[in-house]
Amino acid sequence: MQADDIGFGLFELAAMFDWVLADGFIAQLSSAAFWAAVGKIMVANIVLSGDNAVVIALACHNLPDKYRRRAIFLGSLGAIVLRIAFCAVIGLLLGVPYLKLVGGLLLLWIGIKLVSEEEGEGDIKAHASLWAAISTIIIADAVMSLDNAIAIAAAAKGNFTLIVTGLLISIPIIMMGATLISKALDRLPWLALVGAGLIGWIAGEVIAGDGRTDQVDAAGKLVEVVKPGSLAAWLDATIPHAEMVCAALGTGLVIVIGIVLARRNGKQAEKA
Repeated sequence: MQADDIGFGLFELAAMFDWVLADGFIAQLSSAAFWAAVGKIMVANIVLSGDNAVVIALACHNLPDKYRRRAIFLGSLGAIVLRIAFCAVIGLLLGVPYLKLVGGLLLLWIGIKLVSEEEGEGDIKAHASLWAAISTIIIADAVMSLDNAIAIAAAAKGNFTLIVTGLLISIPIIMMGATLISKALDRLPWLALVGAGLIGWIAGEVIAGDGRTDQVDAAGKLVEVVKPGSLAAWLDATIPHAEMVCAALGTGLVIVIGIVLARRNGKQAEKA
């Protein structure tokens, strides 16, 4: 991590707290333009949160009803808090080497775990523990929220009042989406395999994007930048359509390994 990355990240972290104490904070809340911008952030966050809603639903849908709602709320809240934190320290995070590679591998593990537990649910209750479900959600959200945070920060033009207000208001909408998906999983269990495959696809994209970032240019637009010598640069030079290939490979790995593990666990349970 370079010194300028650290300095930029610390500057952003300080800015997150400055907005709370700023003299114009109350004035912003009474501005029509402010709420129009909040709506823009909400729409961006809702569009970007579809993947998060799938993870939340997959992790929670086998919980008892009294725990399911609590897990969905805490998982949705955790996703928003992480996104706010990432928006604050995005400069620091972008300087961490192999961050996306590690995150993508974690996401692959989560997808495989969800498939193996879902396919073997006759013997294994997926996330019987409330906190096990929430921890799965938080880890997956941490991986998936990095790129989303860049887009949200760009849409807000660095205004943390906008970021925090827009993201917090989005919580009920994300909860509603996760609840609807969870109910669909109750009626159509095979959708769990599709959802886990989507997690594998995202994991492959994250891994292929290690060293590839979206940055805001002088005009305020997002521009893709690939760091020389990074994994993304090597994959782009070696494999045609590398991101799509890695995404498809991630989907296949999650489904195949997950089903194999589920069957192995089932046989072990029968012997026991």
